[in-house]
Amino acid sequence: MRRRRGQAGPVASSDASSDDALVLRAPRPSDEPVARAAQSALAPDGFDFGLWPAGEPWLAYLDRLDREQRGVDLPPGRVPMTFLYAEVGGRVVGRTSIRHMLNDTLCVEGGHVGYAVLPGERRRGYATAILRRSIELLRARGVGPVLVTCREDNPGSLAVITRCGGRPDPGWPASRPHGAGRPATLRFWIG
Repeated sequence: MRRRRGQAGPVASSDASSDDALVLRAPRPSDEPVARAAQSALAPDGFDFGLWPAGEPWLAYLDRLDREQRGVDLPPGRVPMTFLYAEVGGRVVGRTSIRHMLNDTLCVEGGHVGYAVLPGERRRGYATAILRRSIELLRARGVGPVLVTCREDNPGSLAVITRCGGRPDPGWPASRPHGAGRPATLRFWIG
């Protein structure tokens, strides 16, 4: 498999679970229709599939992702990060955003890893596999422990983080409100 310079390739699992076939890979020039469909599927849940702003040409977006991974020409407030699709059997089932370092904002909300699984692919263990592989990539970069956050009203993500070894941040309030009507963010550290 060819990789663009600086892009992560497939990551093999060390687990002997049913999700062994899941690989993480960089978005490709041919993935634009997949990205549009995934964004539409996640929009009702309030999630962004690809951090791809409307109006940005696809190839310019891929170039920006490559620069962000290398830490080149980062806009204010951004940190170097790797954005990858999760694929099983040739179909995209989710994505991950792996932040190579934290800034003040990511320390409160976002953490080192943000992941999403498409609605039709949920409850198959893919989120757990995505988070585990994301942590493997961070560890390979020398990052650890890994901070992962989630909203308190997201029991699926809470279960995934726990399965991956997440422990509540002892220095973080049990519930930190975002403001009127917004659920609190919880923080977890993974060894």
